[in-house]
Amino acid sequence: MVSAKTNPPIAKIIDAGKYFYQQHKKFKSNKVGGDVKVIKIKFNTSLHDLEVKLKKAKTFLEKKHQVQVVMSLRGRENALRPQARKKLMDFIEMIKQEISVKVQDQSQSKSHQLKISLSK
Repeated sequence: MVSAKTNPPIAKIIDAGKYFYQQHKKFKSNKVGGDVKVIKIKFNTSLHDLEVKLKKAKTFLEKKHQVQVVMSLRGRENALRPQARKKLMDFIEMIKQEISVKVQDQSQSKSHQLKISLSK
């Protein structure tokens, strides 16, 4: 219905699929927090590879997405949990040098997980 006050009322015929698509786009653009993007790091990941993943994490954070950093431990790596935790925290410190972030720890038995989002 375009105008109900006129006599006879004026209505516009539209494509329902197009209308619902536009409504969905509008809803997605208003969403706060964005999606959760996952970045996986292994225990033996080299420094250069960490820098590449750091750049990717920064682009996700700049687009208002949350980033979940996961380090899964396999086999013998489970005995080295403190070193794995330190490596993960070093990665977080590399991010904090560039952007101010808020970190939530969600560690489990065989993996360390940290969720990162921009601090306001």
